Amino acid sequence: MRRPRVAHLTSVHRPFDIRIFQKELRSLARGGWPVTLIACHTHDEKVDGVEIRAIRGCGGRLRRMTLTVSAVLAKAIRSRAEICHFHDPELIVVGIILKLLGRRVIYDVHEDLPRQIESKHWIAPVLKYPIALLAEAVEWVAGRIFDRIVVVTPVIARRFPAGKTIVVQNYPMPDELFDVEGTPYAQRPPVICYAGGISEARGAYEMVDAIAEVDVRLDARLHLAGEFVPAALRRALEKRRGWARTSALGVLDRAGIRDLLGSSRAGLVLLHPHPNHLNAQPIKLYEYMAAGLPVIASDFPLWQEIIGRNGAGLLIDPMDPQAIARAIEWVLDNPEQAAAMGAKGRAAVNGKLNWSEEENKLLTMYEGLR
Repeated sequence: MRRPRVAHLTSVHRPFDIRIFQKELRSLARGGWPVTLIACHTHDEKVDGVEIRAIRGCGGRLRRMTLTVSAVLAKAIRSRAEICHFHDPELIVVGIILKLLGRRVIYDVHEDLPRQIESKHWIAPVLKYPIALLAEAVEWVAGRIFDRIVVVTPVIARRFPAGKTIVVQNYPMPDELFDVEGTPYAQRPPVICYAGGISEARGAYEMVDAIAEVDVRLDARLHLAGEFVPAALRRALEKRRGWARTSALGVLDRAGIRDLLGSSRAGLVLLHPHPNHLNAQPIKLYEYMAAGLPVIASDFPLWQEIIGRNGAGLLIDPMDPQAIARAIEWVLDNPEQAAAMGAKGRAAVNGKLNWSEEENKLLTMYEGLR
């Protein structure tokens, strides 16, 4: 039986976005589906079996939400795709029009939009709550109009009709992860690492303050790999007591990250409990686990499922440097148990917390739309 033509639509994401292109579109192309991506790009091209139809001249937020959205709709209609799968809330109106034109429409919900709105710095505080309520109402309607809803976490799924909602989580692909052997765990120096964007919301102050509180007998060091956002944050951190035990390594390539993970005792993921962080699945979390590192992470309910249930690390209050310091001390004082945690994390990523199962769910959903 001929498979219907499929178009994925985005006005926000880059053409080679990890979730949209590398995971979903490449999976569909491998499965024999004729797929097109309509996105902001410099030129039309075909990559890995995916036809890319470029929207040129995408500019700032206002232009994107008007001219770019209109261009996405026009190209989606011209594509003659029978299934249209869109990825941005601002394209809900596009999805409704396509549905009225007889297309089957999938809404891919990457974020908990109402909670995300509450964290937007560019929205006036007095407007955040009413806009969040409006967004929730719009998505409620969308959930009843569109053929399928794809969400990234079970928590987000609760806001949509169960009969048409599929959870396709952002678990990593094998080539996103680091198969790290490195120095035997018990022989590694007392290094605790963090890899990723370094910002206040990602726990920069708490990490530096925590390393200052670790018992001096352990000679612990904090290694930070990534860019400081904003750049002035580094100067502020240099004034903290813990900076004397901190090394800023800059932005590392994949080989550098592999070396860092292979010579560390634990990885930190200490996002602040902002509404848009509670359901986040940062790739660094899975990188640490794949590398066999125990994880010291924020005690979010979703992360309790990922880390706690798999015995892959310690969950603590990310706003409490003393609690973070005690977790670091435990890891360094108990190398055998810490190594066992790391091994459990690696086993979980290799066994079930990877894209293979999510790919099967995606393809099964599409088969149901034929």
